[in-house]
Amino acid sequence: MDLFTHVIFAYLLSFIIWGPAAPQFIAAGALAGGLPDADVLLFPLTRWIPALHHRGAVHTVVGVTIIAAVGSLLVPYLPYFTHASTLWYFVAMEIGGLSHLALDGFTNYSVRPLLPFSGRHFRLNADVAVSLVTMALTGVTLVVLILEHGTVPFGVWEETAWILVGVYGGYLVLRGFARWRAGLLRRKFGYAEVLPSTNPWKWLLLEEVETPERYHIRFHRLMLGSGMTGTDRTLDIAKVAPVPGPVSSAQAALERTYIPAMAESEWLAESYHFGEAVEKGGVFEVWWYIVSQAAGRRAYGVHGEIDRATGTTRLKSGFMRLPTAGPM
Repeated sequence: MDLFTHVIFAYLLSFIIWGPAAPQFIAAGALAGGLPDADVLLFPLTRWIPALHHRGAVHTVVGVTIIAAVGSLLVPYLPYFTHASTLWYFVAMEIGGLSHLALDGFTNYSVRPLLPFSGRHFRLNADVAVSLVTMALTGVTLVVLILEHGTVPFGVWEETAWILVGVYGGYLVLRGFARWRAGLLRRKFGYAEVLPSTNPWKWLLLEEVETPERYHIRFHRLMLGSGMTGTDRTLDIAKVAPVPGPVSSAQAALERTYIPAMAESEWLAESYHFGEAVEKGGVFEVWWYIVSQAAGRRAYGVHGEIDRATGTTRLKSGFMRLPTAGPM
């Protein structure tokens, strides 16, 4: 999730644990909730120390424990923090840091919290990492907390915090319940994966099989409460080397452009992707796009043309308009 949502969530979690009488521990937990994302500042070092990449070593139990240990010694000397038990500062920051890992694992991006002891991924796929809903909710929360700071009675601030706890908690419960329901339908219809969207009720059921020779993907739009909508979208192609020569069909155009399209965009290659091709005069117009990024007729991917007579291919990555409505 975005940085501010991590901070707000850790703030509210700390409020539940410590209560309004210990604002120093609430603030320490909120600070620790955002600190793991500071690893983006370490990108100059990742060339030599790959473990420092975003959602790497800092996004582990060991990483947040080190941050909490160092922070418990330094935080008491920061402005607005009072001198208190180093142990309790450590506990507060450890909980805040662990909440960061939990929220990241709650989304469609995975973390590996048990490194270096285990490389097992944790990903619930219950929400999108950059959610317009949570960003809007966090924005409103920040405005409310800023406006209340030093301007309202203590009891009003406490009531506001409990209301926000209920709102955020309710949102997570809603997302978790929807993910559970989508998971039941995934198993019923034989899909391998569930993909969330910004809308808690809209999901994708998906399966992907990729070998060195072929690529297969099948997905279906799901609207909770309305069941399966539309029909399956399926693509099964051979990975054909980009050699010159005539291109006889849309299927052949997709097969001939698959390898160049994946080379054009690493982001596309590492995501669930789908392709479409349409005959247009002397060329086939082709679209390769990220399934989870498609919304309406817009998506990110690779778009271009392949000449029907010569097989000459021209591709460009970026956001594009699709020939048909996207999956979300």
